[in-house]
Amino acid sequence: MRSGVVVALVSASLCALGLAPGADASPLPAQLADTGGGTQLITAQAPGTDAPSGTVTWWDLRDGQWVQAGTAPARFGAKGLVEGTARKQGTNTTPTGLYDLPFGFGIKAAPAGTRVEYRPVKETSWWCEDNDSTRYNRWTDPLPADCRAAESEHLITYTTQYTYALVIGFNHAWPVHGRGAGIFLHVNGKAATAGCVSVPEDAMQRILRWADPARDPHMAIGTAAGTTAITRY
Repeated sequence: MRSGVVVALVSASLCALGLAPGADASPLPAQLADTGGGTQLITAQAPGTDAPSGTVTWWDLRDGQWVQAGTAPARFGAKGLVEGTARKQGTNTTPTGLYDLPFGFGIKAAPAGTRVEYRPVKETSWWCEDNDSTRYNRWTDPLPADCRAAESEHLITYTTQYTYALVIGFNHAWPVHGRGAGIFLHVNGKAATAGCVSVPEDAMQRILRWADPARDPHMAIGTAAGTTAITRY
């Protein structure tokens, strides 16, 4: 599992998910230094680190070529984006990097055709964000005794955002306490997020139908240029 991989800068001339005049015309995933090793990839790109919005695009690798499968407008953290390895909890920033997608969940049933593991959100479902808990940055059902409710997300209360969601593997495999917890790809709320990436509900449904765990999908989050350029991942 490779998460938050940071490698050499390949290009700093990309705009949103398009290309500046004269730039490499190859698909964006082909310009990334790493795509996670699978044949599916989601790219989430903002114009800069202070931007609370951008674009999410999902791609298939077919016969050695990356082909766009869908795209949607996206929202990021209210305070923009920050390098994932430097992020701190509670900063309302979206972590840049390359991440796996461990599983999906939702208040509504999984869209027909969903192949990823999909957990139904119940009244007892929580995401533990208590830095003092042994279950930090984990789905819990029910909430464990060492995880304070005031420091966690009661998932069913986010009736719009968690209609459908995918867990982004930021700080998930080996959690670093204080770096951040509960980073998801989910349905848009009213405004920018607290650090997640969000898209319209129909786009979230399409992504869940598209994602195939047998093809090892990953998600690359970054900016168009600078030290958090998406092409570094």
